[in-house]
Amino acid sequence: MAGHPAYAEYMDSGVEWLDSLPAHWGEAKIKFYYDIQLGRMLQPQPNSTEDEEVDYLKALNVQWEYVDFSNLAKMWTSPKDKQKYAVRNGDLLICEGGEAGRTALLKDLDSECIIQNALHRVRGSEKACIDYLKHLMRHIADAGWFDILCNKSTIAHLTGEKLGSLGLPLPSIEEQQAIAHFLDYKTAQIDALIAKKEALLAKLAEKRTALISHAVTKGLDPSAPMKDSGSEWIGEVPAHWRIGSLGYVVDIVSGGTPDRNNPEYWGGSIPWIKTGEINYQDIYEAEEHITEAGRANSSASLVPAGTLLMAMYGQGNTRGRVSVLGIESTFNQACLGILPHNDINVRFLYFYLTAAYKYIRDSGNESSQMNLSAGVISKIKISFPCIDEQQEIVLFLNKHSGKIDQQKLKIEQAIDKLKEYRTALITNAVTGKIDVRNVPIPVSI
Repeated sequence: MAGHPAYAEYMDSGVEWLDSLPAHWGEAKIKFYYDIQLGRMLQPQPNSTEDEEVDYLKALNVQWEYVDFSNLAKMWTSPKDKQKYAVRNGDLLICEGGEAGRTALLKDLDSECIIQNALHRVRGSEKACIDYLKHLMRHIADAGWFDILCNKSTIAHLTGEKLGSLGLPLPSIEEQQAIAHFLDYKTAQIDALIAKKEALLAKLAEKRTALISHAVTKGLDPSAPMKDSGSEWIGEVPAHWRIGSLGYVVDIVSGGTPDRNNPEYWGGSIPWIKTGEINYQDIYEAEEHITEAGRANSSASLVPAGTLLMAMYGQGNTRGRVSVLGIESTFNQACLGILPHNDINVRFLYFYLTAAYKYIRDSGNESSQMNLSAGVISKIKISFPCIDEQQEIVLFLNKHSGKIDQQKLKIEQAIDKLKEYRTALITNAVTGKIDVRNVPIPVSI
């Protein structure tokens, strides 16, 4: 890697996932140098009068680079087991299940806590630096070795036996500490740069949203007389714009899913869209396809290119997102197809519903996990000018939002390069491809 020398001499590693090592390094299995303790099975009730409730960490609390202490759960435990499964700052926590191998160093713990049996607690020794292992685990995960070790074709588990038998490159304790110190410093620098660029992305997203929202609710003429829209989120609109419910100016079509147990319905030539594919980008291909028999024997509607799709429910921020179809397609029941009438430009509607995203999400039905429905969407209030003015607004937004999108793309590419460099730096340092022993690092980092 540029800027850092290699070691003078290398040898075959003896580690199954690594080809060579610096000649003076050793190799060992984790269990011979680190103390590994699998967590405790959940105990929901006390088993004796001595038992007490205590906070515990589970796999979801352990993320790469940090441990999340929010919403800690509690379990009952005996005093003996509380001591056995207790964790302290400086422990390395490794996920046994879920994303097997996901690792974080425990810091900022200020109360008693134990671990559930979806986590391993690992502690170092006089010959094994825990911070070195932290970075090594990240490299092993990035290299995909945990996928092989844990057999991801089934439910992945990094058992204590598998973890303990994992072979490691192991330089002297002093060199481990030097590598860990170097990587802590360098990755912190990279992470700071990434955080700054992500903050720029957030500002660009706010700028883009404000641009779109103003154009589709106020128009492009700042001198136009205004009137009250009757909608809090829209506010005032140009006096000559029409106001009404979305259902009066579009046709709304529901989707459906052919029987998954019938192979004759799947693998055909008809595109079939899911909510995860609706992400503000035009859709020109589908992840799955159905047959004509599948379409005929389900409620999956075939709609033309130019149809606007909206996600009614889904994970994360999916609900309320929109995309325009660039192909004739079907879609599942978690989506709505919206076909504008002649007095509505589909691109204007796309920008309008993009601006209305938060309002649309807040319009969901709490009793059904905030899902949307055709009835909810049809009642959304919309204000719009004549078709010619809509086209002017679309051209304006294509131009100016496009510039923002280009800026966004450049920043995202820069972030990707920083992440790639971060990964490569960790890999090269912990596997001995570069010698960082003499790199000057500030004492306090």
